[in-house]
Amino acid sequence: MTNDPRAVLTRPAPPPDLTVRYGEHPEHVIDVRVPPAGSAPRRLVVFIHGGFWRAAYDRRHCGPLAADLAARGWPVATIEFRRVGQEGGGWPGTFDDVATAVRAAPRLIADAGRPDLVTGAPIVAGHSAGGHLALWCARAAPDTAAGVLALAPVCDLLTAYDRGLGDGAVAELLGGGPTQVPDRYAAADPMAHPRPDAPTVLVHGTDDDRVPVDLSRGYAAQTGARLVELPGVEHFGVIDPESAAWPAVLGALSEIDQVLTSDLSNR
Repeated sequence: MTNDPRAVLTRPAPPPDLTVRYGEHPEHVIDVRVPPAGSAPRRLVVFIHGGFWRAAYDRRHCGPLAADLAARGWPVATIEFRRVGQEGGGWPGTFDDVATAVRAAPRLIADAGRPDLVTGAPIVAGHSAGGHLALWCARAAPDTAAGVLALAPVCDLLTAYDRGLGDGAVAELLGGGPTQVPDRYAAADPMAHPRPDAPTVLVHGTDDDRVPVDLSRGYAAQTGARLVELPGVEHFGVIDPESAAWPAVLGALSEIDQVLTSDLSNR
């Protein structure tokens, strides 16, 4: 186990089992990791990577996370999308891509010959900026998400803007500040809306210096979403299968799945 919390960003991982396309842009791709043969069926997880919505970060750093979840029986689809710094990235392209990819992933996986990996709407999960996009997508297109797992999410865009998180990343994403483009903040900020109708769990470390935990505390207090706080955990521990935080992430994912299973059995 490494002492460098950022080591997960460059750690090698097994390649995806298949990659599918949801559009014509080079970034319109979804990597799929498949559980071992004979695994008990589990709900598809669509994962949205972080990186403050910028082109400098892509889905590859989520390879260790996706590979670990797949080895535990979860089919995982890691989506890519246009990001700030790329043509069409930012507002509204990033949002359009994420909504399209999340909606298309189950169908594309089934069409690629793996309908066994699709058992209803997926759990939509994401980290940091990807956690923001997971919360946004599940609210904007509720039929696409059976559950939401947001890991250290940027769930309060106004506060993130005011504090200059990510060296002004929110303004870059939306094309200005809240007084310049108020309609965009109203549409994109999870704090401006009720939490998704789907079971929603946030997991956030108390030592996170990139996306402070008080953003998730505020979101949970305002919306009633469940928040799991992890004492002593920084920003990257929640996506690192080698970290001490990982069992709590697995527990939150299983908790969402159990709620969904219980809901089905009670119908």
